[in-house]
Amino acid sequence: MQVITSNASAQAASGFIALLSDEFIVAGCPFMLPTVPPTPSPCVIVRWMMGDLRLQINSTPTLSQSSVGMCYSALQIPQGPPIVVNTQTKVQGK
Repeated sequence: MQVITSNASAQAASGFIALLSDEFIVAGCPFMLPTVPPTPSPCVIVRWMMGDLRLQINSTPTLSQSSVGMCYSALQIPQGPPIVVNTQTKVQGK
């Protein structure tokens, strides 16, 4: 997954902190629609619905492991929630 963030003021250990409003481009999601024969319908984007309740940057919630989002296919078909496997624990601001 690649994050395109508008945040340029607060960083974690390896880059700028992701915001609720950021765009996430997904690669490698093999989801198949349950049709006969199965139709490829991979996730291509994640839309976040709820960010971190404690931390905001420029009035925009940040994302954390507890954030809630939904993956969508190119046809805008919901594919299920994203699984967050990696987060940053160290933050510094400018």
